[in-house]
Amino acid sequence: MKFSTRRLSAVAAIAVTATLSLTACGSSNNASGSGGASRGGGSGTTVTFIPKNLGNPYFDASDKDGGKKAVAEFKGTYQEVGPDTATPDGQVSFINTATQQGIKALVVSADDPKAPCDALKQAMSAGTKVVTFDSDTDPSCRDIFVNQASAEGIAEAQADIMAKEIGGAGQVAILSAAANATNQNTWNSLMKAYIAKKYPKIQVVDTVYGNDDDQTSFDKTAALLQDHPQLKGIISPTTVGIAAAARYLDSSKSKGKVMLTGLGDPAQMKKYVEDGTVPQFALWNPTDLGYLAAYAAKALVDGTITGKQGDTFTAGTLGKYTVGADGVVVLGKPFVFNKSNIGQFNF
Repeated sequence: MKFSTRRLSAVAAIAVTATLSLTACGSSNNASGSGGASRGGGSGTTVTFIPKNLGNPYFDASDKDGGKKAVAEFKGTYQEVGPDTATPDGQVSFINTATQQGIKALVVSADDPKAPCDALKQAMSAGTKVVTFDSDTDPSCRDIFVNQASAEGIAEAQADIMAKEIGGAGQVAILSAAANATNQNTWNSLMKAYIAKKYPKIQVVDTVYGNDDDQTSFDKTAALLQDHPQLKGIISPTTVGIAAAARYLDSSKSKGKVMLTGLGDPAQMKKYVEDGTVPQFALWNPTDLGYLAAYAAKALVDGTITGKQGDTFTAGTLGKYTVGADGVVVLGKPFVFNKSNIGQFNF
């Protein structure tokens, strides 16, 4: 898919805030949405989205807007369930409940690469198709992984932005999400390797974890500035983290002196871009990501694809996609937001 401003603008008109209801295991306060449907009930494709945690703006966009829209287009039944707090095993009970209810497809952003695997394998054995998106599990635990962009592309985009902002030299730190988040760890490792090779005058002096919690990320930002008085930049590859770090920098003496970039939601970051706290940052379109994941789930349920490399399917208005190695489908390239274009986006 070509990740163009035109396409983003069209999707942004849906007015979303750019992580992912049904009662599971007695936890009625932890999930919301429509009731389940039998896997063999003939009532269309039932798709349950399970984000890392509910109430995360990123997953509100990917699930409730993108995923739900796609499911409505192919006349399926949509649900979103999940824990209130992101923990390695927090998704397991929701996976188990969906399996018991005969849901045809699960779409999961894994909070841990291994913790949900047994539950997902049981779901697959029962005939449920499993799509991971945003953050993957071990490949043996799912049929397809819908990736935002190539891991290399995401890592390099953030590193290139930071290098530009600090003149290619100085100390930088990474404010990440959870220490065991698959996607975060992959991006962080690739960023460090890319920086070491392309920008040898930039030193990555620390990596800290805000656990995708606003206050924790805010406090970690303060600690980084205190621990590293020569710090010139912070890269936060998480929408919660970059927003919290921007809020701290915006009212601190480090504003304009310590650069910040990473992966953010335009709606959350607009203020900080316009006032100069964050000159530019990157992200893919989370609404498109959820939309693509739902269509991948539908294609698996229909038997159009099996997850084999070279399989192709059509994802509604996004067009045709091809399954790559290890069952990976890539949405597109990261998009860079700055003062000249951020006003065009509402998610």
